[in-house]
Amino acid sequence: MALPRALAAAVPTQPDDAPLFAYVGTFSSPLQDVLPTQVDLPPGNGRGIHIFRVDRTTGALQAAGVYPLGTSPSCLTINAAGTHLYSANETDKAGDDGQGTVSAFAINRADGSLRLLNTVRAGGAGPTYVSLHPSGRFLLVANYFGGSVAVLPVLDDGQLGPASDVKQAEGHIGPTRAVHAPPGSFAFSGHDRTHAHMIQADPSGRFVLHVDLGQDRIYVWRFDAQKGLLSPAEQPWVTLPPGDGPRHFHFHPNGRWFYSIQEEGSTIVLFDYQADSGRLTARQTVPSLPDGYAGSNFCSEILVSSDGRFVYGGNRLHDSIGIFAVGDNGTLQQIGNEWTRGNYPRSFTFDPTGNFLYCCNQRADNVTVFAVNRETGALRFTGQYTPVGNPSIVVFLETAAQK
Repeated sequence: MALPRALAAAVPTQPDDAPLFAYVGTFSSPLQDVLPTQVDLPPGNGRGIHIFRVDRTTGALQAAGVYPLGTSPSCLTINAAGTHLYSANETDKAGDDGQGTVSAFAINRADGSLRLLNTVRAGGAGPTYVSLHPSGRFLLVANYFGGSVAVLPVLDDGQLGPASDVKQAEGHIGPTRAVHAPPGSFAFSGHDRTHAHMIQADPSGRFVLHVDLGQDRIYVWRFDAQKGLLSPAEQPWVTLPPGDGPRHFHFHPNGRWFYSIQEEGSTIVLFDYQADSGRLTARQTVPSLPDGYAGSNFCSEILVSSDGRFVYGGNRLHDSIGIFAVGDNGTLQQIGNEWTRGNYPRSFTFDPTGNFLYCCNQRADNVTVFAVNRETGALRFTGQYTPVGNPSIVVFLETAAQK
């Protein structure tokens, strides 16, 4: 089972005194002295990629630097060797072609600092998500504003090559009112056109899946790992209820269960996944919100704990993380709901041990830290707020020698 993106470089067997770094991607304002561009989103408060040293005992983040980047590096991923970091720069104005960009960085493992290797076109506007294929030879990109997905070769020195494939979604757009929206909801975000929101390979790397929020679809692609090409799978897509808007997904560690969170419908759907064909079959739908909630909400992140016992779903406007117990057959039962201590939790992730959860409160301009009860799944706020302008994602890097 491939590790989730935020744990891609994590090796839990490292000694406790080994440095642990955290990188926080942000929505940032244009920095004319660094890169003369202008993001398509409203100006952000971030300064680029913020670097922190992590206290393994308390979970506290200590500022260790910033790589200034004015193109909203809103999604980050680190290769398995922990030598390179890649950022999706969520802009559409980096050039005359209306495309966003993706950047490759070399990591100084002594102090966590970054050195830019190169920046390439993303294959569409507003790249919002990047993930590495399990082979490590390709970077997968979801372009939210362009409605496309792209495959970028990773070269031997860690730089990125031009796209080996780009797929543009076409077809029916879902309604602005979600079937499963809470009573009184005015939540509307992406049913104006196609919007690719996430892309990731399955654990085997044979298939690549991506969600299109505007189409209410999850696409399944066969992946040619030699040429970096996508082709439709036997079941090329599955459709979610109209207007619900699939945003992110996460595989269970057993590789057979697949959980999708819907941004506008405020639901989590359990699918059975057939690894030999890439086929998805929906089996359960549960609300991401507690009983009785009414009004607007936008879901965000979804994570499965490394032991597969719990699923966590993010709620923006309700500003909470729903906690779900995973039954013997993969079905979910909500057992808790924790306030994020900040506004608009865009994403959250576990540290390499799974003992702490870090939440990016985008509009509150902070990252909050929670202790995770590994037995009950409960989250306990540690009291730690780390100021970061418009944080979007946290990824971790172990710096001791790989074992």
